[in-house]
Amino acid sequence: MRRTVFDADHEAFRTSVRAFVERELRPRQEEFIQQRAIDRAVWKAAGQQGLLGLLIPEQYGGSEAGDYRFTAVLHEEFARLSVAFASSFTIHCEVVAPYLVELTTEEQRERWLPRFCAGELVTAIGMTEPSAGSDLAALRTTAVRDGENWTLNGSKTFITNGFGADLVVVAARTSPEKGAKGITLFAVETDMPGFERGRKLDKVGQHEADTAELFFHDVRVPGANVIGEVDRGFIHMMERLPQERIGAAVLNLAHAAQILDETLEYVKERKAFGQSVGSFQYNKFRLAEMVTQIEVTQAFVDQCVAAHVTGRLSAVDAAKAKWWTAQVQNEVLDACVQLHGGYGYMNEYRVARAWQDARVTKIWAGSNEIMKELIGRDLGL
Repeated sequence: MRRTVFDADHEAFRTSVRAFVERELRPRQEEFIQQRAIDRAVWKAAGQQGLLGLLIPEQYGGSEAGDYRFTAVLHEEFARLSVAFASSFTIHCEVVAPYLVELTTEEQRERWLPRFCAGELVTAIGMTEPSAGSDLAALRTTAVRDGENWTLNGSKTFITNGFGADLVVVAARTSPEKGAKGITLFAVETDMPGFERGRKLDKVGQHEADTAELFFHDVRVPGANVIGEVDRGFIHMMERLPQERIGAAVLNLAHAAQILDETLEYVKERKAFGQSVGSFQYNKFRLAEMVTQIEVTQAFVDQCVAAHVTGRLSAVDAAKAKWWTAQVQNEVLDACVQLHGGYGYMNEYRVARAWQDARVTKIWAGSNEIMKELIGRDLGL
């Protein structure tokens, strides 16, 4: 079914993003997999092409597209090559960007955003902790006021871009007695004394993306680095999670659709018992199911994207899109591995890597179980 959510301007932008992917990412993908990180030169190239500032006002070096569909295009084109590329870049330019644009002072915006757009200041977001997981209200990292400054102690884990980031938006407990209403956001610049990075985490998949543990030992954070209002960090995070979740849905689906397209070509060429693998009735029916799953899901996700453009996307619909696309993605990729037979289990085949890369999408940005809890509450249950 023909998609209608994008217009000619979005498709022209898609052509530009695709050219960037083919020029800067695909030729060096194996290198990035081996080093477990994307070179800073690639971040700067993305900045030069205007890919990092879609949500940033022009006065700070961004393009201020004013239309989330351009960001959705970016997700799709990066995810078609690798979920890891999509997650690394969109953590920076979609997840962190709203915090640095919407909650900052003029002085903070002038200090950070031009380098953010140029790829000179790579960012990450520090929410998840070893003992908290999806429960953001259970944070143990603390920040204690010290005059005009704050002293930060604690740790974060599973932080995408954490090993190479220059600035991390960190959620910390500032008023323990207030529970979820006592959390504040801080911009921690990674050259601050007391900040330490742990090892690059050894993940099952998404090896192109650096993921790290972060530690804060009496890190002295200036009051000028508080993001938003003191003790309103939890609210600030909740307000911005729907965008993160629709972004996750967009990349989940684009990733699965690309590998399914490649699998369709494979089963047409691969022969068994004197005929193409795809011509066997069971395989034909399974592929028909998966193509339908992808297209029907795409229709819902496109409607969510359109709703977000006009400010009408609800947190519940974003949760539906996030959990359902992660489910479909993992089901489709598992079936694609099966259709490749033994070759599907070989890392030299894209389908094997895609299968590994996708498993975490049912966990991150709020686990699928948390998404169902949100949907269930909306049903009055």
